[in-house]
Amino acid sequence: MAPDLDFPVIFLLSAHLGSEEMQELEEQIPTLTYDINEAQVILGKVSRKERALFELRKHKFFIEEVAPGSNNEGTIPVAAADPTSPKRKRTAGTSPSSQSKRRKVAQPAEGVFEMYHSDTTSDTESHVSYTQETQTASGTAASGHIFKVVKLSWFTDSIKAGEVLPLDQYLLIEGRKINPETTTITTTVTEMKPPPLPTASSIYNSATAVSKAEAILKRALQDAPAGGSGRPYPGKFSHNPHHHHRTAHIAVRPALLKKSTSEEEIDRNLPPIPAYLHTTFSCQRPTPVNPPNDAFIEELKKIRTARTLTGDKIGVRAYSSAIATLAAYPYKLSSAHEVSRLPGCGSKIALLFQEWRDNNGRIAEAVEDETDPRLAVLKLFYEIWGVGETTARDFYNRGWRGLDDIVEYGWDSLTRVQQIGVKYYDEFLMGIPRDEVERIANKCLEHANRIVKGFQMVIVGGYRRGKKISGDVDLVLSHPDEKATLGFVEKIVLSLETEGYITHTLILSTKNSERGQMPVAWKGNSRGKDEAGTGFDTLDKALVVWQDPQFEGSQEEGGKRKKNPNPHRRVDIIISPWKTAGCAVLGWTSGTTFQRDLRRYCKKERQLKFDSSGVRSRVDGQWVDLETDEKGRPAPDMLTAERRVFQGLGLEWRDPEERVTG
Repeated sequence: MAPDLDFPVIFLLSAHLGSEEMQELEEQIPTLTYDINEAQVILGKVSRKERALFELRKHKFFIEEVAPGSNNEGTIPVAAADPTSPKRKRTAGTSPSSQSKRRKVAQPAEGVFEMYHSDTTSDTESHVSYTQETQTASGTAASGHIFKVVKLSWFTDSIKAGEVLPLDQYLLIEGRKINPETTTITTTVTEMKPPPLPTASSIYNSATAVSKAEAILKRALQDAPAGGSGRPYPGKFSHNPHHHHRTAHIAVRPALLKKSTSEEEIDRNLPPIPAYLHTTFSCQRPTPVNPPNDAFIEELKKIRTARTLTGDKIGVRAYSSAIATLAAYPYKLSSAHEVSRLPGCGSKIALLFQEWRDNNGRIAEAVEDETDPRLAVLKLFYEIWGVGETTARDFYNRGWRGLDDIVEYGWDSLTRVQQIGVKYYDEFLMGIPRDEVERIANKCLEHANRIVKGFQMVIVGGYRRGKKISGDVDLVLSHPDEKATLGFVEKIVLSLETEGYITHTLILSTKNSERGQMPVAWKGNSRGKDEAGTGFDTLDKALVVWQDPQFEGSQEEGGKRKKNPNPHRRVDIIISPWKTAGCAVLGWTSGTTFQRDLRRYCKKERQLKFDSSGVRSRVDGQWVDLETDEKGRPAPDMLTAERRVFQGLGLEWRDPEERVTG
C-alpha cells in the first residue's frame, strides 16, 4: 500500500501490464476503483494520446476533450475524443479574433459547424453547441465531471517523492465522458469587449444573421419532443440514418441509492460489520458453502462469467473480490446502503443489489448476458475441456458457432486434449454426486496401496468444500516414505489403465520428481514483470478421463462385450511428498479467490511464496518447513499437516466448508 498520500480516485488500465505487475499496482493504489466511471484519474502504462483513446474505447468509455485546467462550467470542448472525427480548419482570410466571435453549433463525430456573426456582435455573445451527453455507468448524466488520463509514471514518481505530484507533465488527455448515442444542446455565455460603434448597414446585416440562426435553433427545439426523448430532428446536422436525439439541455439526475422511510429505519439498525471482513485477504475470514445472500451472489457470478469470456481481467478480479466479501457476510442483506459499506463492494455493487431487489431477483446486465448470442457461443467453447477464454474467442473469430463447426472445419487444428474435450463435451458437463466421487477416489487409493502399502489419500476440490455435485474428482495421494512418491504417478496411471478405469490421459506431469521432490524454486523479486505465472502448481499429477468398466449385463451371449453406458468423468490425481502434503491439500481444497488471496497474504504479510509444492522465503529463496513440529517430527497424517501450515502462516484455521469464496 502507498504511503498516506491524498490521491484522487484512480482507475488502472491493464494495457502493457503483466499479471503480477497489475496486482502489485492494485495493492499500492489506496484509492483504486474497478469502475472507470467513478474515477477522477485514469492511469495507464501508455505514452501516446492515441493509444490512451484506444484503451478508453475498449472500455466503451468515450470522452470529449477540454482544454487542460478547464473548470466544469462554461467550457467549450476543444476536440472530440474519437480521433476519426474530421477537423475544421480556420477559414482563410479571417483573424483569430474574428473567429472567436462566431456562433458555433458543434456536432460530435462530425466536426464543428459554424454560423458566423458580424464583428459587431452584441456585448454578450451566446455560444450554442450540440455536445454529447455525459453519462455515468448507470446511464445518467455525470454533471460535467472532468476525467484526466495520465501516465503510470505519475503514480510511481509520486510514491518515490512521498507526495502527490502535479499532473501537468504526465497528462495525456483531459475531458468529460460522453454517450455517443445521445446529444444535448448546451448554451454558455461569454462576456465580450464592447465592439466599435456599428454602421446602419452592419446593424441590419448582424440582426439578419442572428435572427436566422435563432430561427434555426428555435425550430430544432420545437421539433424535439418534451422530456428529451422521441423522434430525432431530421436537420442538416444529421450524419447517419440513426440521428442523434437533440433535446434542450436538462440536467439528468445520476443514479442514486433510493431509500424509503422504512429503509432509513433499517439502515439505522444495521448489524456491525464483522471484524474479519475488514481484511482484504479472503483467506482470513470464514466463507460458508451456503451463504445467506447466495441468490444475489449467483447473479453477480453470471456477470463475472461474461467478463471472463470477453477478457475483462480487471472486471473479473473486481467481481471476484465483491463476491468473496458478500459470501463471507453473515447477515441477510436488507438495503443497498448495507452493501455499499462492505469492503470490495461500493456503490457499483450496491446499485446492482438495489436493481436485483426491485426486479424480483434479476439484474438487467445478467439477463442481457444470458441472451447475448455471442456470449452463448463463447460460453459453449469455454466449457470444452482444454479451451480457455482466449482460445474460445479465437474459435469464435474463425467463424465457428458450435461444436459441429469445430469438428467440420477445425478438427485437425485442435490439440489432442481439445479433441477429447469436444468428444466428451456433454459427459464432462454432467455433475458427479458425492457417492460416486468417493467410489472413484477409493479405487485410486486401492490401486496405490497395491503398488506400495502405506499410501494416504484426501479428496480435495469442491467435494471437500461441501458441494453436493462436483464437476470433476480431485484427490491428493501421499506416503510417509518419500521414496514411495518419487515417480509414482506413472505407476498408478498404468495400474488403473490396465484395469480399464482410465480411458485417456490428458496431462501427465512429473516435474516434482524431476527436481528431486523439492518445493518449486523461487526466482526472486528480480524476475521480469512480463513473466506471468501459469497458475498451475508443479506437483506430479495425472489429469485423466475415467470410466467405470463395471456395469450390469456387461457380457452378452457369446462373450461379446456391450458398450459401456457409464459416463466419462474427469479425474485429477495429485502426488505429493509427505514433507509438503499439507500445502498440497490446502492448495487443492480452497476456492479460487481463497487461493489467490493466500498467495497475496504470504507475499505481503509474511515475505513468503506459497505453492502447493511447498513454501519458500522471498528473502533468500530457502524452503520453509511448516509441517514438522518443534521436535522435528513429521505430521502423522495429511490433515494434521494442513493445520500446521495454517498455524505456520499465522492464519486462523478454517474448515474446508468455510473456504467457498466463489
